[in-house]
Amino acid sequence: MLTARRRWAVAAVILSGSLLLASCGDSDSGGSDSKTLRLWHYESPDSAMGAAWNEAIKEFEAKHPGVKVKFEEKGFEQIQKTAPMVLNSSDAPDIMEYNKGNATAGQLSKQGLLTDLTAEASKRGWDKKLSAGVRTTSMYDSDGVMGSGKWYGVPNYAEYTMVYYNKDLFKKYGITEPKTFDQLTAAMAAFAEKGVTPLANGGAEYIAQQYLYQLALSKADRSWVDKYELYKGKTDFHDAAWTYAAQTFADWVKKGYISEKSTSTKAEDAGVSWIQGKAPILFSGSWWYGRFQSEAKFDWDTTLWPGSNLTLGSGGNLWVVPKNAGNKDLAYDFIDITMSKKIQNLLGNKGGIPVSADASAITDPKSKQLITDFNTLSRRDGLAFYPDWPVNGFYDVLVSETQKLMTGNEKPDGYLSALQQAYDKGAPKQ
Repeated sequence: MLTARRRWAVAAVILSGSLLLASCGDSDSGGSDSKTLRLWHYESPDSAMGAAWNEAIKEFEAKHPGVKVKFEEKGFEQIQKTAPMVLNSSDAPDIMEYNKGNATAGQLSKQGLLTDLTAEASKRGWDKKLSAGVRTTSMYDSDGVMGSGKWYGVPNYAEYTMVYYNKDLFKKYGITEPKTFDQLTAAMAAFAEKGVTPLANGGAEYIAQQYLYQLALSKADRSWVDKYELYKGKTDFHDAAWTYAAQTFADWVKKGYISEKSTSTKAEDAGVSWIQGKAPILFSGSWWYGRFQSEAKFDWDTTLWPGSNLTLGSGGNLWVVPKNAGNKDLAYDFIDITMSKKIQNLLGNKGGIPVSADASAITDPKSKQLITDFNTLSRRDGLAFYPDWPVNGFYDVLVSETQKLMTGNEKPDGYLSALQQAYDKGAPKQ
């Protein structure tokens, strides 16, 4: 993502107001308003994270009499495209949700726009609460590469992708719910034959590229992921995994499993089409889970992508503290509250994946299944991050090139060559 990514919700409602807000002053100048914590995040209020952060705001204000949280909801794309400009000014918020990975949080840390949280992570025990796989995206070296170096962000939830399927539609059309990859493709073929486009898709944002990356992951292993994401070797976009992914994805469009018209569809629209029962299958992230629990009026279930040990996922998006934040100590306190058992347990019961919850406190059956599947992935080291992470600007390349692949304006070989060129241009020289 998501994560877009996810991302991960990535399709949050953008409220009115400009990114350029009333200045709170530079933290070193003492010009900030110590009675206000300025907070930006892009989780919709009905998502698990949105509900948890709203409760955290109440908790924060109760523990800090006289201090108010000025929360401003931003869209994922809005923050993604404008963060470097805003954070390099006195208009930076005190704390902000930001996408994790080399091309996003890594770039901001490399540019000196984020506060080093290493001492706070140790002092407050955040480092002890996060597993190694989740912790990877918290730390960045001097080149902005994740996995080592200093702490620049704190994820307080985790995320992964899965196949969501509408059990009622499968029943209506007499199609077997899939347990294997062959059954998944057979189900898609059966829906297409009945005039139903099986896969909800958003070609204008992250969903299409994540379908394609998952297909590649089904033919890959951990060393492949480490080469691509962490530069531990050379990435070849014409290898067996990438070639299979591009050819299969293009074939699915031709067969009607994915609508060519979805090139201009945004992630939000794809999710809503699934909620409305228009598409039987959606492959996307756990960031949708809580929303689907509250809004989907039909019987549904999920499964990990069949036939693959790897799937997209990681620690969740990061709480980051801008270098120019005016109230850093208050920001650290807010992060601490979101890591508390109370907020973590709430997150879990609302359909999120907490990083530090009391397992016995998660009572919702669907939430338990969500966390069980995540634990299955964690045990097999199955989190493979996201396709747009490796190099700066790669998200936009993946969107535009995958759109061309969907419309047939680019063949798989040309598509992969375009990705190779953009990746090689942005990746560190080996």
